[in-house]
Parts: sequence; C-alpha cells; structure tokens
Amino acid sequence: MNKPPGKAANQAPGTTTGQQVKRVSVVEVSPRDGLQNETQHVPTPGKVELCELLLAAGVLRLEATAFVSPRWVPQMADASAVLGQINRGASPQPAQVCLSALVPNLQGLHAALAAGVQEVVVFTAASEAFTQQNIHCTIAQSIERFKPVVELARQRGVHVRASISCALGCPYQGAVPADAVAQVARQLLDLGITELDVADTIGVGTAGRVQEVFERVAAVTGVQALAAHFHDTYGQALTNVYAALGVGVRTFHSSVAGLGGCPYAQGATGNLATEDLVYLLHGLGYHTGLDLPSLARTGQWVSRILGRRNASRVGCALEAAQLAERLQ
Repeated sequence: MNKPPGKAANQAPGTTTGQQVKRVSVVEVSPRDGLQNETQHVPTPGKVELCELLLAAGVLRLEATAFVSPRWVPQMADASAVLGQINRGASPQPAQVCLSALVPNLQGLHAALAAGVQEVVVFTAASEAFTQQNIHCTIAQSIERFKPVVELARQRGVHVRASISCALGCPYQGAVPADAVAQVARQLLDLGITELDVADTIGVGTAGRVQEVFERVAAVTGVQALAAHFHDTYGQALTNVYAALGVGVRTFHSSVAGLGGCPYAQGATGNLATEDLVYLLHGLGYHTGLDLPSLARTGQWVSRILGRRNASRVGCALEAAQLAERLQ
C-alpha cells in the first residue's frame, strides 16, 4: 500500500467532470496529539465517541491514538481498546477512512497491527537537543530504530509516515536551521518513507520561516511528500498555513477545538484548530470534504467534556451566532 485510504481525489460537489478541483487533505490529530497532554483522564468510550463524531463530520484521515509507554503518556494507555472499538461506519465514506497511530518501536507496532491500524507514524526531530530530551537518543539513533518498524509495516501493507518535530524552532536549542530539517527528511526518504510531517512543535514559526523551511525541504523531497503541522502559540498558525499553501503543501494537520500541546515543550499551546483551518481553506476555494458545522459542534462537545475553553475562534463564533439566533 503506497498511499493511505482517503488520499484519492474524488469529484467535489458542484463540479463537473473535467473541472479541476482545488483540494486539501486534513489529518485530524485531536484524539492523539490533542488528548495526550490533557491532565483530565478521558475514558475509552469518550475517546471512541470523539473519533466517531469526527468521522461523521467527514474526517477521513484520523490519528486515533499512540502505542507508547503509559508511564510517560498515561492518557494513551487504552490505545488498543480505542483503535479496536472505533466504528468506521460512522463515516459517510467508511471505505475511505484511514485510522493511524503513533508507534515508537516494534513493540508498539505489533500492538497497533493487532488492533487493526491502517497507518503508523514514527517520529524524530530536526533538533538534537529535543531528541535527547524527548526520546533519549540522537537523531541518527532514532532513525536507525525506525528501520525494522518501517520494514515490518510495509510487509503488512500498512502505510508509514514520519513526523519531524521542532522543524521551526526548539525549546532547548532555539533556532533550527532549514538545512538540518532537510537533512533529516533525506534520511527518512532513504528508509522508504514517502510522507513527512514537518512540525512546528512549539508554535514559534512565522510565514517567512515557513516558506524558507518548506522550500528547502521540498527541494529534497518534492512538495507532494510534505504535510504541515502547526501549533498556535504565537497566533501564527493560520498565517503559516497560508505560507505553506504558497509553497505547494496540500496536507495539513489540525485538532478540533485546538486541543493539544507538546508535553516536552513547556508553555507550548494547542494545535491549530480544525474549525479555523477548514474555514480558511473553504474561504480560499479548497475542497476538504469536511462539514464545518459538524466539526464546530464536536469541538464544543469535547471542550465541555474536558472542562476547558474552546480554543477555536471559528467554533466559538459559530456557537455565539447559534445562540443569538435562538434568542431572536
């Protein structure tokens, strides 16, 4: 399997055969990257319900969980149960749904395969300081660990993508050179990985830096291999999406209600909110296949469940508009 389900282009509503459709793929990461840093425990049924609400809203690529040590990430201790209980039939296009999971090693991969995963994510960083703090090894050692994971996943027909953390800045070393990101990307390509998530883990990126880094990495990998993962610490995530679109990136990661953050990057705030991303993309004429009102309701629901503020400005605006309409 060279591409995960959900990547194929389908004709968008309102178009005719032969008419070119501007299309963007959205990878929803709230069940994994969104919940992993929440201090409030979310029971398995709540996680499954979140996943199914997202599928019902049109999400096709869903990062559902992580097969990591519960000692380090206790929120993900029920990874097998979550992945095994998600009903793909909640989606209007169940055959196109791709459920993915983060796996750090062969042990995690075996558990993910047993639970029916369709895509696995391996992870390293463009910063040596971050890999030492996060996974206690060098970048080279982390990539060496991927080799048996990638080999077995490919044997089982499971798609593998790789995440490059701290591509736009590191909480420990500060600035990260674009050439360092490109070098890591080259090593991952050499393993046979064809999709790379370039992540602004602590949300320090600016449009200029995004353009510089993505152009430099795309020169090595081709822009079609790249996905962008932005955090909104400095309120620049949507601006950075726009810059990445200008480079040619057409796959973006986001988290409903802006859930998430990096447990290894002190002070880092949540991911780019899916509602905000979709509002921007639809306004630019891109087809995502996602239903914005449904996403907004899901964001409102999960925010209430967690007892936290909804970090999506679009979600909050839509909720306020609905309230005003009911009061009229």
